Amino acid sequence: MLVIDAVDVQKVLSFDYLVEALRSAFSNDFGMPQRHVYHLPAIGGERTAHEDSFAVLPAWNDQVMGVKAFTHLPGNPAKGLETLASKMLLFSRTSGAPLAVVDGTQLTFWRTAAVSALAADYLAKADANSLLLFGTGKLAPYMALAHASVRPLKIIYVTGRNAEKIAATVAEIQAQRPDLQVQGVSNPEAVIGQVDIISCATGAAEPLFSYEQVSAGTHIDLVGNHSGNRRECGSATVQHARVFVDSRLNVLNEAGELLIPIAEGVFSAEQVQGELADLCHGRITGRSQGDAGRAQITLFKSVGTALSDLAAAYLVYQECQMRQS
Repeated sequence: MLVIDAVDVQKVLSFDYLVEALRSAFSNDFGMPQRHVYHLPAIGGERTAHEDSFAVLPAWNDQVMGVKAFTHLPGNPAKGLETLASKMLLFSRTSGAPLAVVDGTQLTFWRTAAVSALAADYLAKADANSLLLFGTGKLAPYMALAHASVRPLKIIYVTGRNAEKIAATVAEIQAQRPDLQVQGVSNPEAVIGQVDIISCATGAAEPLFSYEQVSAGTHIDLVGNHSGNRRECGSATVQHARVFVDSRLNVLNEAGELLIPIAEGVFSAEQVQGELADLCHGRITGRSQGDAGRAQITLFKSVGTALSDLAAAYLVYQECQMRQS
């Protein structure tokens, strides 16, 4: 059994290969029960500003079975610790033998961004050349680079609450893609109406922008929230967009972006156009063609799926095996 650490994951993955591995996984038969996120009581009754959580995500296909477990402790940075910790355990589907333990934290960055890029490949305009990225955490550069792998981006705007973190995120993206123009912005309102794609990877509790700021034809990507009482966009945006999700079961159990407008009575679960698997199978159409399609606002909400973890971990396992042989 291989033990694959974060360095190995970083060495072997690329978005070109990973996006296609995910497309294949979502296009074929798979099993994926509802992921379980357990919100933990405070230790010793100590009151905290944020809720700790522990999650378990199982999935399988005709090649492998796997389960990812992760912890999310928002108070950790104040203690000098990482917010997220995760491991992925991979088994052979044919023999049941354990194949690998993969660093799930690094894997999560890659697969989260690649899932959004895969969705954007169906939902963003084919000639989309500009992106506004909300977020300056560790996931943020991956989101920008993943979208740039599926669309001909020329300029990426980065915004956040901290000027130093904005600059660091800009520098990291620029180092990976020196061919792109990457620019930090402190006032996203100045550019949001000009971009083709808006990608949000934040811990925001309240909407980051209003529907009135979004131009026709924009694709909106939301990955930062998996709490029912928080959201990165408002109800009007959800109302007026064609909404797609990575998993109905998970999103409609966890995501405030949809749960809040449903509770308000301005949106319904039946208005969700479909899941990522539906797009990959060709069972539904993403962005429509022609002038009507160019004017559509599309929205993809992701909370994370076990299948994407499984497909990414199996790709990493195969690449590591090849390099060892």
